[in-house]
Amino acid sequence: MKILVDVRLLSKGKLSGIEGYAKLLIDHLLEADSENQYVFFYNGFKKAVLPSGWTGKKNVRVVDWRVPNRLLDFSFRWLNWPKIDSFFEPAVVFSPHFNLLRLHRGVKRVITFHDLSFVHFPEFYPRRKRFWHWSQDYRRQAGKAAALTAVSEFTKIDLVETLGIAPEKIRVVYPGVNSFFSQIRPGDEALNKFAGQKELQCPFLLSVGVLEPRKNIPALIRAFGLLKGRPDNRDLKLVIVGERGWLYDTIFKEIQASPYKNQIVWWGRASFEDLWRLYNLASVFVYPSFFEGFGFPPLEAQACGLPVVASNRSSLPEILGDSALLHDPWRVAELAEAIEAVLANPGLAKTMREKGFKNVERFDWPRAGKTMLNLFNDLKNHA
Repeated sequence: MKILVDVRLLSKGKLSGIEGYAKLLIDHLLEADSENQYVFFYNGFKKAVLPSGWTGKKNVRVVDWRVPNRLLDFSFRWLNWPKIDSFFEPAVVFSPHFNLLRLHRGVKRVITFHDLSFVHFPEFYPRRKRFWHWSQDYRRQAGKAAALTAVSEFTKIDLVETLGIAPEKIRVVYPGVNSFFSQIRPGDEALNKFAGQKELQCPFLLSVGVLEPRKNIPALIRAFGLLKGRPDNRDLKLVIVGERGWLYDTIFKEIQASPYKNQIVWWGRASFEDLWRLYNLASVFVYPSFFEGFGFPPLEAQACGLPVVASNRSSLPEILGDSALLHDPWRVAELAEAIEAVLANPGLAKTMREKGFKNVERFDWPRAGKTMLNLFNDLKNHA
């Protein structure tokens, strides 16, 4: 069987969020399957090099187009051309995101939907992002696909209720957690040196995610202010990890307005190594997001033994269950109280670490790869 995989979303070289999902899923799909032929559709003038672990495999071929992506999107959207399957004749087409493709009638396509936050909260996105979502014709693509995969039951239900997709057309394929993230033994010399260099020997709260309105970082900054008003938290810091995304000015204004701005560190984008160490050094991981289709950072934190406080909205109760303290993201005082409960109670923190390790075991990349392969085989065998 020939499987066409649209890997255009990897062109910027990012390996977090949806891009990280695509990279790790394809890694494990290829590990599970040495029989089928894979064609990776890549496009654009300036783009990152695809992993050598893919391109070196005998059953993988990369088709590298050099058409401006905006021009290609325009042609797909308005000219309904080109029909990509004409060039490759695949049995199945897999899109790890809903990037626009045009195919001939009857070609079986699988699309992964991560969330519909852009539908429910368009105000969280700038005009250019809203235009991009519209231009990808996501409703029509979802309707015409042979099957959809959702990264959570929450996202599956959302696809049914919001886009009107038949439930039997959607399969939930939970992602895994990157095995790079793990607990570092106490007293590790390199970890202690890192803490000293970064002035992180004191307790600190950690937040990880692209700076955008959906992540609700201003509420965390205000909750940090409430916590700093208590004598026991005099040495507490807040470390915010994440590159600038969009509509982030409110976050930096909130930092500047805080009386404790000197104890707030905006890290920017972190390397995997730095992020791994930060997860291992922090006292509490805080994730007050308004909307998530899945949510990788809380699970990465749990894999490193870090207690998690997270929002009780969207998919997070499903993904975290009772392994985290959940709060209303609109209530700053409630967020502060949940964090304080972990900081002030070592017994609770220990229990949360143990529950976190157990929770992470539910999410497995090899299983995700095999589940996706089974879906491809099912589509091939059922004309």
